[in-house]
Amino acid sequence: MDRARVNAICAALPGAVVNDPWGGGHDCWKVAGRMFALQSVQVEGVSVKTADIETAALLIEIGVGRKAPYMHRSWVNVRYEAGAEEIEARILASYRIIRSGLPKRVLAELAPFP
Repeated sequence: MDRARVNAICAALPGAVVNDPWGGGHDCWKVAGRMFALQSVQVEGVSVKTADIETAALLIEIGVGRKAPYMHRSWVNVRYEAGAEEIEARILASYRIIRSGLPKRVLAELAPFP
C-alpha cells in the first residue's frame, strides 16, 4: 500500500474531495467539508476516524494503528505496512462514520453508499 493507492480508494467514495489546508503536501480527504482521511508528509500512513476512543485504543493496542499526531484520540494512523485490506477497511469505516453524521439535506445530495 502507498499514498497513491490510498488516494485512489478515497477518490472513489461519493462526494470525496481532497485538499491541503495546511500546505506542504498533505492529502486531506473530506466529504461535505468533514475530514475522514489524512495523509501527512511527516508521518507515513493514513489517519482515519474510529467509532470512539476505545476503538482507537484497541487498534493501537493490537498493533493495527498508532496515535494519529495532532488528532483527537478517536483517530488512528494506520501504517502502509498494515496491508491493503486493513487500510481500505479503515478508510471505509471512517468515511461511514463521518457520512453518518451529516445532515439529511447534505446526504440527499450525495450518491448512495452501501
